[in-house]
Amino acid sequence: MLWDLFCRVIDNYGDAGVCWRLAVDLASRGERVRLWLDDQSPLAWMAPMGHSGVQVIHWTDDTPALDPGEVVVEAFACDPPAEFVRRMAVAEPSPCWINLEYLSAESFVERCHRLPSPQLAGPGAGLTKWFFYPGFTPATGGLVRETELAQRQQRFDSAAWLESLGIEARADERRISLFCYANTALPTLFDSLADMPTLLLATADMQVPPSKGLLRCIKLPRLTQRDYDHLLWCCDLNFVRGEDSFVRAQWAGKPFAWQIYPQHDDAHLVKLQAFADLYLESAPVELAQPLRSLWSAWNGAGGSLVLPRLQPWHGHAQAWREQLQAQVDLGSQLIRFASEKG
Repeated sequence: MLWDLFCRVIDNYGDAGVCWRLAVDLASRGERVRLWLDDQSPLAWMAPMGHSGVQVIHWTDDTPALDPGEVVVEAFACDPPAEFVRRMAVAEPSPCWINLEYLSAESFVERCHRLPSPQLAGPGAGLTKWFFYPGFTPATGGLVRETELAQRQQRFDSAAWLESLGIEARADERRISLFCYANTALPTLFDSLADMPTLLLATADMQVPPSKGLLRCIKLPRLTQRDYDHLLWCCDLNFVRGEDSFVRAQWAGKPFAWQIYPQHDDAHLVKLQAFADLYLESAPVELAQPLRSLWSAWNGAGGSLVLPRLQPWHGHAQAWREQLQAQVDLGSQLIRFASEKG
């Protein structure tokens, strides 16, 4: 099928990151994808080589008048152009119109997943838009997971990858990656990491101090999405943010600390709590309590930045990944859903 995937880059490039991964995943499964982006600049470093199955279209007021594909996906309620929607309304047959929502572990996701939204007015009058919610349970739309992801991770050589970046891997160091929004807890984190041999690998937009105590800090260049996966795989603990890196940390099967996208009304803390409840449902109390405290502190909601012991945390992360791997991934579910409705 031909898919039109619309995405507005709001800030921090996370929306573009999610949509590019999805577009590539759909294309790798034999689908044809047109990715409409209002800001293509993130792809220059996320995916400099592009992908043969994904056509990127610069979404502007002068966007060419293309006929819609069999499937139209608006990511995060971004509203496709009115003229494009008018062409959807007169197409025979009508495209399958999907609103791909933000990722959440809240209970309403299972209730609202796959619900129809009949369009009663406007350029799309007569069409039906379908809500599609990614998620962490079998009753949701699942997560982006490439078909070859596990095999690629098994073949990965962390020491060789670090060496390719000019970084020496030292056997006595724990390795930690850092990718976060502006965070007042950073100085406390740096102090807490300096008490044992630690290599901190920070993404390009992070500000890190000179190495202090037993903490060795290295600021990385901008990484492609593929190399960001490699960063997660080579570390013992990953500090991640938003949605894309958050999901990739879970596929890495490693301990992670999540900084959720902050919202002015603290709605993000409800989302954080919902995920913690799900993620830690089967965790022993000696892991669950300090991990809740860490995540709360990392998100500015009280608690302590003391790291739980990594060994039991790693075992839990592996079990969580196996639980997610048993579920149908987002790309497969979208293709099946569009085929049913189209």
